[in-house]
Amino acid sequence: MKMRMVPIVAGLAPIIAIHLCYLIAIQHSLLPGCIPYVEGCVSISATGRYEPASYLFKAVMLPNSMLLFAYWLLNVAWLRTFEISLGVPARRYRSIAALGSGGALFLILYVIFLGSAEPFYEFMRRFGVYLYFALSVFAQILLASRSLQLATQAGIGSLALISKWQLALAVAPFALGILNLVLKAALQDSNQAENIIEWIFALMMQSFFVLSYFSWKLSGFRAEFQVFRRPDVQP
Repeated sequence: MKMRMVPIVAGLAPIIAIHLCYLIAIQHSLLPGCIPYVEGCVSISATGRYEPASYLFKAVMLPNSMLLFAYWLLNVAWLRTFEISLGVPARRYRSIAALGSGGALFLILYVIFLGSAEPFYEFMRRFGVYLYFALSVFAQILLASRSLQLATQAGIGSLALISKWQLALAVAPFALGILNLVLKAALQDSNQAENIIEWIFALMMQSFFVLSYFSWKLSGFRAEFQVFRRPDVQP
């Protein structure tokens, strides 16, 4: 299995699943139809809250959360390989690994409790999704900042440009968060605006993952997963 495809799958699979779940929910008259990025009639969580859409939501999001563990560990390996190729001391990048893996862990928590109506389960769901977004964003900022430094040092302009885009995508949620707070204070009913911001925020976060594919490709990073069989073990 070529590990270079991990960012593509980790970035696109949730977006595709969320939109498919929304279409299924509309067809079963569970949710109103609209363009959520503009009208904000539903939240992202609502798309995977009701059966049968919830089956698809969990079937994609749970494996994808495990894929995110691999994504962050591979990024650590990529940065270290990049540093070695430039002749600079390779760092450990424990913060990136810990933040990214922690975000993936809380995504699992969110998906497990999604759809539960009990107050405790609702708390766990909100706790999971907030920490997933927060930890992932901080990991993205650290990753984009360091990759930009290395790309500039290596003189790879196209890679530096991708890193700048990633950094912008990672920092933008803070501006969206401030905007959300302002709208909550200014509007009587801010749910619609909050939903719009949520959809845009999720799209930006997933786009960051996809861009990592091109960063790895431009830098020549390759990683493969193989299963080795002991010679003395018969197939």
